[in-house]
Amino acid sequence: MASASASTPVAASTKPKLHGRAFYESLGSPKFVVAPMVDQSEFAWRMLTRSFLTPQENEKLLAYTPMFHARLFQEAAHYRDSHFQATKEPVETPGDADPSRLFLDGNPSFDRPLFVQFCANDPEHLLHAAQRVAPYCDAVDLNLGCPQGIARKGHYGAFLQEDQELIYNLINILHKNLSIPVTAKIRILETKEDTLAYAKNVLAAGASILTVHGRRREQKGHLTGVADWGYIRYLRENLPKETVIFANGNILQHGDVEKCLEATGADAVMSAEGNLSDPAIFATPPPPGQEGREYWRGLDGLGGYRVDAVFRRYMDIIHKHVLGQDPPERRPLFVVGDDEAWLHDTAVQNGDHEEGPARKKQKRETGASNKQKPSTSPNIVAIRPHLFHLLRHFVSRHTDIRDALARTNPKANANDIAGVEKVLDMVERRVAQGLIDYEKSGGKSIEEEELASKPKPAPKAQDTNTADPTPKEESNEKENDIDPEDDPESSVATVKACKRPWWVVQPIIRPLPKEALAKGSIKLSKKDRKKQEQAAAAAAADTLTPATPSAETTNGNNNESNEQTQLLKEDGTIKEPPIHPEAPEQTADELVSG
Repeated sequence: MASASASTPVAASTKPKLHGRAFYESLGSPKFVVAPMVDQSEFAWRMLTRSFLTPQENEKLLAYTPMFHARLFQEAAHYRDSHFQATKEPVETPGDADPSRLFLDGNPSFDRPLFVQFCANDPEHLLHAAQRVAPYCDAVDLNLGCPQGIARKGHYGAFLQEDQELIYNLINILHKNLSIPVTAKIRILETKEDTLAYAKNVLAAGASILTVHGRRREQKGHLTGVADWGYIRYLRENLPKETVIFANGNILQHGDVEKCLEATGADAVMSAEGNLSDPAIFATPPPPGQEGREYWRGLDGLGGYRVDAVFRRYMDIIHKHVLGQDPPERRPLFVVGDDEAWLHDTAVQNGDHEEGPARKKQKRETGASNKQKPSTSPNIVAIRPHLFHLLRHFVSRHTDIRDALARTNPKANANDIAGVEKVLDMVERRVAQGLIDYEKSGGKSIEEEELASKPKPAPKAQDTNTADPTPKEESNEKENDIDPEDDPESSVATVKACKRPWWVVQPIIRPLPKEALAKGSIKLSKKDRKKQEQAAAAAAADTLTPATPSAETTNGNNNESNEQTQLLKEDGTIKEPPIHPEAPEQTADELVSG
């Protein structure tokens, strides 16, 4: 944390400590919430999200810091300094805050309202950590939703939910001793009734706001699936009316915000991965005819913010706020009709992107004396992960830009911000060419690219000796003939609704568990394969021995389908592949803390 000189500490706040709905209304009753994401909801990204909103919309935005580890934050100065930069020099004691030395995180001029989130399993550690950040934020949030393996090992996040007494004590010590309110973020439990009891315990302990992620602890990675807004609606209807509830889950596009508010009755909507893919997700799209240079709308009326526009805004924030310097002079973003001469400047286009031996030569000429120390700024460290997420659909098509981005390393060398700027130039040129091709072809360029990228289905083998299908085989064929867009266990309809040309920001759609299993992205354990084989054998035996249909099978809930559902829901029964270290464009699930 950076920091305050010893002179003129900030006087303790004389404002009364508000609670619950009174506190929420004092913040302006925010409707849009940037979720706490490990190493990904840092200052620069919060500023980027705020930059797309009108002043009126900004009054309705609340943001969270990334999740911090309470014990490390309390004990380790280097951990604080590399994660939270509220002041320009380290603050050694809580409350030693000089208003003339305020820096980035929680700065009242541009980064409020702000909640700081901690994970913890010790009330005293949590309190001491919270006291350090209290002068620079509006509330402290307890993470009870992180489902990752590191949370299991460290005994925090969603792995505290079996210890309701500890959860109560963690929240209550902040409620009684902290100068600002405490809030909490949870995941749903197996039943609505258990989730309601859980929520009541959190509120009884003193939480002013309850955020509910509509997924269970085991719903992560390829098992993420769809969040259940019905649980959040149930809490809304069974908790006191004055309870402030934030809903989290299934927010992929701007239109999902209002859908979620209507379906859940929540006071606000929190977005995590949707915000990482599109930091303008909370912004109202410009009306037709008023798109300007940053927003693109196609011939079908669908559109979104351009990736080069978002990339450029992000880098301008890094230059201005994080590095404390003016951004580079930039040409206006290209729109069709502008002068295209710069696109054909091959000297700039090729000479600015040296690779291989050229980069090594530059490194030798620079000399060891100018070697940069690795950056500890959370805003610099997050640049490349953010860009790989933002550009994921883009770099899957333009792999040379993916490779160029992978070669940059601003974390290890602050001078490599120039390398990121070169990647931005490459992106701008590619977008400009895409817009030109789209205009010249009347929109057909995108259709042709999509057709070319689709794999051709393998022809079905014809077997003239095959016997007539059994009734069960006919039933399976009918199931396979279901239109994927109408299948609740398919993501096809969602992908189609969110699909945009590659130069427009768009969400990453995870395959649903059934799809991931079919594609081999996840595998059943030996134990579960044996169960599945036994169930299949039992089902085959049933077809040979006619029996009176039970109520269960006549309702369509046969044993085989129940077994499949159980296999997909049980925690730990399906192995997930690790993220390959040489594939940085892949999204790490640890980035979203739950």
